[in-house]
Amino acid sequence: MLRHRSYRFVWFGAAGSSIGTWMETVGVQWIVARETGSTVMMGVLAAAQLGPLLLLSIFGGIVADRCDRRLVLQLSQGVMMLIAATLMVASWTGNATPGVLIALMLLHGTAMAFRIPAWQTLTPNLVPRSELQSAIALNSLQFNAARVIGPALGGVLMAWQGPTVLFAINTLSYVWAIAMLLPLPAMPANRDEHADGETGFIAETRQAMRFVFGSIGPRRVLFGLLAASVLAGPLLRMLPLFVSEVYEMKETAYGTLLAIMGVGAVLGSVLLHRVPEWYPRHHLIPCAIFVLGASITAFAIAPSFAIAAPLLLVIGWFWMWSFAVSITAMQLLVADSMRGRVMAVVNTVVFGAMPLGSLAAGLAGETIARLTGHSAQGALAVQAGVSLLAVTLAGAGVVMITFRTPEIDGIGDGEPGFRRTPGLRSGITARAHRPSPPVPRQGVAS
Repeated sequence: MLRHRSYRFVWFGAAGSSIGTWMETVGVQWIVARETGSTVMMGVLAAAQLGPLLLLSIFGGIVADRCDRRLVLQLSQGVMMLIAATLMVASWTGNATPGVLIALMLLHGTAMAFRIPAWQTLTPNLVPRSELQSAIALNSLQFNAARVIGPALGGVLMAWQGPTVLFAINTLSYVWAIAMLLPLPAMPANRDEHADGETGFIAETRQAMRFVFGSIGPRRVLFGLLAASVLAGPLLRMLPLFVSEVYEMKETAYGTLLAIMGVGAVLGSVLLHRVPEWYPRHHLIPCAIFVLGASITAFAIAPSFAIAAPLLLVIGWFWMWSFAVSITAMQLLVADSMRGRVMAVVNTVVFGAMPLGSLAAGLAGETIARLTGHSAQGALAVQAGVSLLAVTLAGAGVVMITFRTPEIDGIGDGEPGFRRTPGLRSGITARAHRPSPPVPRQGVAS
């Protein structure tokens, strides 16, 4: 993949930006957790960061389909660079209060609503269609590698110099990313494929919504993504509180846990290629969702750091499988002409709905803690909120494994491989899809 010059520039630019973003995330989440100690405030932070995606992603997707994708990406990266610089100054002057951080993250989320669809629609313009899936996998690998490097480096630097240095590095990472985009040629949309004016905008939006919600395959993929984002997403938001309230440890432990999860995601990226080609995605997605929910539950109730930390390796592994396989399934189902708009709908669900899970985990945890006579900001509130949602996710995975949807793999009624017979064991083994061994050829008597 990296032999393609334009893709190489974009990939290295995104890698640097991803590392900086994860370092910023460590600093922002740690400050809010330290200053408030509240699960609800962590949910509010998540809503500020990801809520704009719920409102603006579809608009951002259509902008990416209509405009020069390189220019949209440059402008959104430039806005995010200014936000990171403001955050750096606020931290340096002692003004990085939870309110200021939440306001800046709201602006950051708004810019992300345009950056993500522009990035997703840019990749198919950089590599041949036959290599698109490999390019998407390599994008996932750099993101998950950054999840290892960013938090690990961020935790060490924050313990040594404080969070300001993390925000400074993130500002420079955006400068790097913008510079990597400069050698790329302009990539304007094909005007013949898009109607101008309000009528075209509305028609394109309806077309994408019809595809996602009107077809059973894309709709079930979307359901899996929704379940994972809402029910597993709170773990990332509450992780600083696990460190400070449950384990009573410092910020270096937080960076360590994020790095372990990142290692698990990288491991999952590598091992995904070891899954047999005959094992269908409509079996693999629900199995991954079940293991993800079960492993988060085990992590949430683990009594110590030593027991919890290795579980994050499994969580990272199946987090990556749940989302990567689902996104791949959606990309294979959608036509190229609708990719930007459809993926914008997916972004709206994956990122926009995630704050709802964080708020639900915070409110449920605090309610359970009060009912049992514990502190609403203590360890029990964190553990109860995250584990309650994770158990629900594991249950959803069991239902999805038992009642499968062949249309996720593009298999229609009457086609080979179309089977709806319920069964948990057959859902796990997918034995009905296993290829039969070749019949030995009989020798011919001479």
